[in-house]
Amino acid sequence: MAASDALLNRIKDRSARVGIIGLGYVGLPLAVEFAKAGFRVTGIDLDSEKVKMVNRGASYIQDSSSTELAGLVSTGMLEATTDFSVLESLDTVSICVPTPLGKTKDPDISYIVAATKEVASRLHREQLVVLESTTYPGTTDEVILPELEKRGFKVGEDFFLAFSPERVDPGNPKFNTKNTPKIIGGITTRCTEAAKALYEQAVDTVIMVSSTKAAEMVKILENTYRAVNIALVNEVAIMCDRLQLDVWEVIDAASTKPFGFMAFYPGPGLGGHCIPIDPHYLSWKLKMLDYKARFIDLASEINREMPLYVLGKITDALNDRGLSVKGAKILVLGVTYKRDVGDLRESPSLDIIRLLARKGAEVRFHDPYVSSLAGFDGVRFVELNEKHLEKSDCVVIVTDHSTFDYETIVAKAPLIVDTRNATRNVRKHREKIVKL
Repeated sequence: MAASDALLNRIKDRSARVGIIGLGYVGLPLAVEFAKAGFRVTGIDLDSEKVKMVNRGASYIQDSSSTELAGLVSTGMLEATTDFSVLESLDTVSICVPTPLGKTKDPDISYIVAATKEVASRLHREQLVVLESTTYPGTTDEVILPELEKRGFKVGEDFFLAFSPERVDPGNPKFNTKNTPKIIGGITTRCTEAAKALYEQAVDTVIMVSSTKAAEMVKILENTYRAVNIALVNEVAIMCDRLQLDVWEVIDAASTKPFGFMAFYPGPGLGGHCIPIDPHYLSWKLKMLDYKARFIDLASEINREMPLYVLGKITDALNDRGLSVKGAKILVLGVTYKRDVGDLRESPSLDIIRLLARKGAEVRFHDPYVSSLAGFDGVRFVELNEKHLEKSDCVVIVTDHSTFDYETIVAKAPLIVDTRNATRNVRKHREKIVKL
């Protein structure tokens, strides 16, 4: 029996052992979905605390409930370990490790390389390896494939290799790992078919593309599209400010057009692991091919400067009231990168707080998901109550969490700088509000 047929049979009868390397916001929900689909799943992570939490059924990921996780752990369908030797007994391995940027905005694929070496040293026939980590087009066949072939196995015959980009949107109440369409691109046709067979057991819709490069490019395009359009609307916000126009009114009116326009909204800057980072992977790759990704570079420049623009709005708002940033008591509301999630990665709030502190402001913050900020000496968490609102010289809304009582915030704060249009439905005391 061909290796692909044997693997497909084990996938279809759910006897295949599934492995996930990296139990973060991508890996843990994926592990849960495979376990729910009837596979015995082993998660591998270097973080022993994460492993301990998974094995006692305690979720640290907002999109995976502890109740569901505990049920899967108790029935033996899901377990976690720090020991990579378990790879020898696994039929499929999905790599879900971080891909950050270096200080010079170059891709850092060291986590991918390290995970690949662990897999390569234990690779066996009839095994499927799928990379999910976002990376530049060409990574799977230029970096991973040569490492895996060192064992002497032939891809598409002895083992199978594919790329399937993660498409997780943390905190999204409508779309999750199961109902978000999954892109699959394999090194060979058999590789694509094997990966499709696996993922369609746990995901509602699987879409095949012609190659790993095409699948890698799909993910980069998705986030570059968002980064560029957000940069455009951020620049429009600056233009509207110069023209003394309300950018939110302009966007709302433009959104009434039933074709040819999709609304994006300005904000204090880009945050999260994907949108501020992924386009740079493509830009870097194109530099290797002597091409300058001009849209990406310009969008990055505009988005990166938004915290400075917000600082300017705060400074002007205080000046108009005869106050200086230096010594001002400023309360920042929301430090996570997006509404109703607890993720601080690349959050523009951190840049704004850092800029305010450098200017001598006395900065406090409140966030329902975060109680402390590492590396920010003197910036402390405070409760969101009338006393702290009234004692602030300026309240800056950076993340528009749905739990905030905006009516009370506007009523009690002497001055509000609203970077998210969160106060749009508040009718009283509009004179206190300065919008982006």
